[in-house]
Amino acid sequence: MVSLYAISDLHLSFGKNKPMDVFEGWEDYANRLEKNWKNIVTKYDSVVIAGDISWAMNLSGSRDDFLFLESLPGEKIIMRGNHDYWWGSVKKINDFFSVSGFKSVKLLHNNAIETQDFCVCGARGWLCRPQSDHDVKICKREIQRLELSLSSAEGSKSEKIAFMHYPPIYGGEEFEDVFDVLKKYEIKRCYYGHVHGKDAFKRSFIGEYKGVNLELISCDYTGFTPKLVPKGRF
Repeated sequence: MVSLYAISDLHLSFGKNKPMDVFEGWEDYANRLEKNWKNIVTKYDSVVIAGDISWAMNLSGSRDDFLFLESLPGEKIIMRGNHDYWWGSVKKINDFFSVSGFKSVKLLHNNAIETQDFCVCGARGWLCRPQSDHDVKICKREIQRLELSLSSAEGSKSEKIAFMHYPPIYGGEEFEDVFDVLKKYEIKRCYYGHVHGKDAFKRSFIGEYKGVNLELISCDYTGFTPKLVPKGRF
């Protein structure tokens, strides 16, 4: 049976940009991730990676990181995180993937992707409480992107699942517009990342909130193991 998995915040650094091993719990993380991934994901499965994929500052610098991803089994559906500085236009990224021979990676950006009996949607998101006019501008743009993604899935007979990089609620603070959009499109499940460390995990909301089941998928939270997205529960 083919399956959908999800994980976030791989923070790959094969180009020697910024290794994560200096942080507690991240020792030898790339090898651990590879082993765990290969133990459960087959070439027929799909994995959503919800942002912060590579520390590279540009596409050419991300090549070794995507070579690593390409070597792992399954289709990879990727979206942007706040540290994906290499991210450019969709055309530039797809051209880079094509020239590099990366055939297993797809972009989730203002669109929806049908896979494994699900319709995968989402957007990066931003801070629950904007700190500046710049933050407000980004929040509005990310809501538009979430709307674009979910509206493009209308008509799909598969369950629509939302993926975000930033948590839509954190430390008791809620990104209200996100939940308004999720409710509008009758989304029952939302997976998010961005959060790291035991103290931050405690401030994260996991469970049902306003009719949406929220799941944290930062790779240090999941034990550097893709999390199965179960079928038929909602």
